[in-house]
Amino acid sequence: MQIRTLLASAATVAVLAGCASGGNQTQTGTADSSAGMSSNAVTYEGTLPCRSCDGIDLTVNLEGQESSPASERTFTLEADYQNHPQNPDPEQYEGQWDAMKGTAVDPQATVYELTPNGEGQVYYFQKIDDSTLELIDPQRRRFENGETLRLIRQ
Repeated sequence: MQIRTLLASAATVAVLAGCASGGNQTQTGTADSSAGMSSNAVTYEGTLPCRSCDGIDLTVNLEGQESSPASERTFTLEADYQNHPQNPDPEQYEGQWDAMKGTAVDPQATVYELTPNGEGQVYYFQKIDDSTLELIDPQRRRFENGETLRLIRQ
């Protein structure tokens, strides 16, 4: 199962108010999530809703800062499916990220665009505050149940 399919499913679930599993957010970091990362690295974690499992544990590590040169702004994204009937292996993507300004309703909002190396979908996260990112759609619009698509800074 590809994370892009999963995130599309999660987005659909978020839009369908009665179908979301509640999106329990995790707030505990692990020693591994920052292993090998510099002091410019930031880790965000959360659990996205999933139709056919208990949730998708998502970890996003952002290396570099918004003001860093593009070559220093890298990311890893890992998705781990909880109690999925097909028991898929965790998925991991890496690539470059960029900071953009503006969403469909807030021209001042900060949006992080994560572009995986090779094949893969581009991911968009709106910076809600200094400790929260929220998955948004490619047109930079928030989903109806966006609170279930949030990641917390570790």
